[in-house]
Amino acid sequence: MSNIAIWSGSSVFTTGSTPFGFYDNDTAFRTEADQVAKWCAQRLGYPLINVELQSGSFYTAFEEAVTTYGNEIFQYKVRENYLSMEGNSTTTNFNDFVVTPNLGSIIRLSQTYGTEAGAGGKVKYYTGSLTLQEGVQDYDMNAWAIASASISASDSIEIKRVFFEAPPAIVRFFDPYAGTGTGIQSLLETFGFGQMSPGINFLLMPIFFDVMKIQAIEFNDQIRKSAFSFDLVGNQLRLFPIPTNIQLGLNDKLRIHYVKVSERDRVINTANSGSLITNASNVPYVNPTYTNINSIGKTWIRQYALALSKEMLAYIRGKYGTVPVPGAEVTLNQADLLQDARAEKEALLTQLRATLEEVSRKAQLEKAAAESEFIQKTLVNAPLVIYIM
Repeated sequence: MSNIAIWSGSSVFTTGSTPFGFYDNDTAFRTEADQVAKWCAQRLGYPLINVELQSGSFYTAFEEAVTTYGNEIFQYKVRENYLSMEGNSTTTNFNDFVVTPNLGSIIRLSQTYGTEAGAGGKVKYYTGSLTLQEGVQDYDMNAWAIASASISASDSIEIKRVFFEAPPAIVRFFDPYAGTGTGIQSLLETFGFGQMSPGINFLLMPIFFDVMKIQAIEFNDQIRKSAFSFDLVGNQLRLFPIPTNIQLGLNDKLRIHYVKVSERDRVINTANSGSLITNASNVPYVNPTYTNINSIGKTWIRQYALALSKEMLAYIRGKYGTVPVPGAEVTLNQADLLQDARAEKEALLTQLRATLEEVSRKAQLEKAAAESEFIQKTLVNAPLVIYIM
């Protein structure tokens, strides 16, 4: 078997030299690939000692370092903005765009509460009519749903509102001919308006008088009368009072609002189907453009590429514990290389993640608030100018 060529001291990068070719067409990457290879080799001891790596090994480490840097940056961006990203289209690459925070996901969450509260939401409310029967107090709404709500055999309904109420107090608040016991007719007599038709004369009262009168009518119905009410337990409806022929009259239909449980419990919104961001794996970030990375990022990438190269060299040298030489044996430094490489990789990742946390939206707002507080404390000690007119 012929000897495999190792690092000779120079290299020439060409398209296809890296395993994936992510950055082979990037001018800056192509220019710096040989420089990074030479730098890593010299940091590993070349030319004083041989480095058992080829140019492709350094190119591989360089490509992986750029990709790792981009992944860390974009994972941070996803963590920082995912709540605003979810539900957006995956067709636009986010790399070169500023992500604007929004309340889309929060609103979608609040809409579920709106549905339960009857104050909006996206679950459709259906209206149904239940035919009341004289003397019948209990009604099976499950049986009614199967017969009238057009639901499947596996589905059910949830009733949201029952319109079984007494007439609103406002319709009995003022009757100019009857007086309704408010004393208005007596007041009209006191002011000398008694000879006028009470149907066309009114006495303006404060608004709180109207509110108190409505409350009085409602309390009167609740305490002195058998008020209209109902119990709803497990879709078993019980009405109070028991419907009578006089109560029913021509209006023998009880109106209800209900939702279909299958629609309420649906977790997939088919109305917004398509190429949308549904999880962190399909947020449209791609590998970074090496040319656009600043010097701080490129320095980190070179250091990470060196750590990767050191790790590869350790694995290679670990195949042989010692190498025989004339009259002696040379012990290789595989263990030291591997330990240093792993420690350096961990330190670089920790440093990068700490930097990203420092520039997070939360951290920047906290710094701005602290800075504002310090400025106010400083200005308190500044002498005030007294103007004498």
